[in-house]
Amino acid sequence: MRATVKDVAKLAGVSPKTVSNVINGVVFVRPETRARVEQALTELDYVPNMSARGLRNGRSGMIGLALPDLLRPYSAEITHLVVELAHERGWGVQIEQTASEPEREYELLSKARTNLVDGLILNPVNLDDSAVMSAGPLPAVVLIGDVDQDVVSQVLIDNVEAAKDMTRHLVEQGYRRIAAVGTPEIPSGSSGNGRIGGRTEAVGSAASRLRAAGYHEVLAEHGLPALDIALDRWSPQGAATVLSRFLRENEPPDALFCFTDSLAMGAVSVLWSAGLSIPGDCAVAGFDNIGESQFTVPPLTTVDFDRRAFVQAALDLLGERMADRTATPRRIVIPHRIVRRASTGY
Repeated sequence: MRATVKDVAKLAGVSPKTVSNVINGVVFVRPETRARVEQALTELDYVPNMSARGLRNGRSGMIGLALPDLLRPYSAEITHLVVELAHERGWGVQIEQTASEPEREYELLSKARTNLVDGLILNPVNLDDSAVMSAGPLPAVVLIGDVDQDVVSQVLIDNVEAAKDMTRHLVEQGYRRIAAVGTPEIPSGSSGNGRIGGRTEAVGSAASRLRAAGYHEVLAEHGLPALDIALDRWSPQGAATVLSRFLRENEPPDALFCFTDSLAMGAVSVLWSAGLSIPGDCAVAGFDNIGESQFTVPPLTTVDFDRRAFVQAALDLLGERMADRTATPRRIVIPHRIVRRASTGY
């Protein structure tokens, strides 16, 4: 006979309600109590009756995760953590890619409204394309990433401050011609240097605009020129293409601040092909501290943040929204740090 919630509660020495709270993951349970319940679940080989649960509470036991580009190593790391940490709460995860087809966010939103998924974690590139700005009441939704909004709860890092810290690091290392790879593109036919706050409106993701803002602010503080190397799609190939074009027309900069580690890897390849040493001829810094960044040659200086804490916070906020759709949206900022490695000379 299949074990019931009451069987688990009896073995763990807790109430059936506490067992349900552990299984559903939407109410805080003390770690020591959670451990006893999870041990009892394992010993009894408890399998939740998802159909019955759905009939009782209107939930499917599934959440949705939408990321812009699943090919990016950063996206793979976030997806892995969402799946693993959601599984600990008894949630399954439906994964979607949205960069080239933002309407997929709207499809997930529709599924949430009809209870096919219980909540959504979205990572929109730009707010204008995001489902959170659609008409009508929103289901349980949490944003991760960089768009500026106050409609739903959100987990993010401070991109402006992170970019400022990295730019300061490069300046402190003595670099004076610092180019940024990944800044927003200037529309064709427009004049301007691409700086945030100038007359010309740059086109790019929220992350690119914020990181460019921090980069430009620090250079302005030190009276240094900004060298923007813009591209519309963040990929190693894209970075290699625009940097190769830049080097054909300009002297190599002292340093490159690449707005992702993947962009930095494309840049490292181009510098190596051009016979330029790193950091002797040109230093390179990235952003995100993906797993591969410590294994580049030389190892990559980058911006790091606690990815597990980032995802855990997103799931906590989603649990809050699933339990109470009227709760006031909250914003959690995860701290960042600069990881100094050989690519910038430490």
